[in-house]
Amino acid sequence: MENNKKEGYKRWLRAKTYLKKSRRLRLSVNAFIKDTFFIILGIFAAAFGLESFLLPNSFIDGGATGISLLIAEVTKVPLPILIIIVNTPFLIMGYRVIGRIFTIKASLAILGLALVLATVSFPEITQDKLLVAVFGGFFLGAGIGLSIRGGSVLDGTEVVAIFLSRKLGTTIGDIIILINILVFLAAAYFLTIETALYSMLTYLAASKTLDFVVEGIEEYTGVTIISDDSDEIRQMIIHKLGRGLTIYKASGGYGKKGANNDHDVIYTVITRLEIRRLNIEISKIDPKAFVIMHRINDTRGGMIKKRHAM
Repeated sequence: MENNKKEGYKRWLRAKTYLKKSRRLRLSVNAFIKDTFFIILGIFAAAFGLESFLLPNSFIDGGATGISLLIAEVTKVPLPILIIIVNTPFLIMGYRVIGRIFTIKASLAILGLALVLATVSFPEITQDKLLVAVFGGFFLGAGIGLSIRGGSVLDGTEVVAIFLSRKLGTTIGDIIILINILVFLAAAYFLTIETALYSMLTYLAASKTLDFVVEGIEEYTGVTIISDDSDEIRQMIIHKLGRGLTIYKASGGYGKKGANNDHDVIYTVITRLEIRRLNIEISKIDPKAFVIMHRINDTRGGMIKKRHAM
């Protein structure tokens, strides 16, 4: 009897281990397919933006792509070759800063972009400078953003920004701004001031599109609420907004005598489209509630998607 129990437990344990390995393999395969799809789509989107808008009109972008475009315009060296040469130092930094897998994926993505630029011809869409700047930036930003969604990059600027920020003790954003200032000053010197200004517009369009692609359509907002009517607010968030939440205990202090109160602090995550409704509902319950909101770049797990609303 005892042996049968042990054998049954061993079979259950083996089955559990097998299911866990199968699940991990399935997730790895699905992730690989998804990443590959995003990277390939990003390559073609970026190549379309470059060949159909920017290259025929001598416009440039910021970052490593902008440096490649500027050198190609001044020296007439083919852009596919420059894309590889300019990004190579950034990939070496990426190996040291981020890791081997990232560097391999980024190298393949950049080689893929160079190959598409060299072998695939896209038609010129327009010569209107404003349209070129906006839509060239849009497709280029979409391509870079899609590659990031796939765990890779088509532009090594952020890699060098991470590397230098650690060395110099500055923020990544400051390094990216400094790099782009130098790129656009060089464009004004070697090309024309007008081209540099339109190229800045291209960069703005590309960066906004990149943020949109990476962060998604729904921008989430984290909300912390402190109120004496926390239980009623909790019920409202669950039943009216259809959102999950977290409650934790906290103590607050105020006044000269250091008076303090214990609170049930509510934390929830909503989309930006729900901010006004949440504020209205909180005001109905407790106009004096202390509410803190901050932007969230990404979320995973938990009750993020709406379940229901009344």
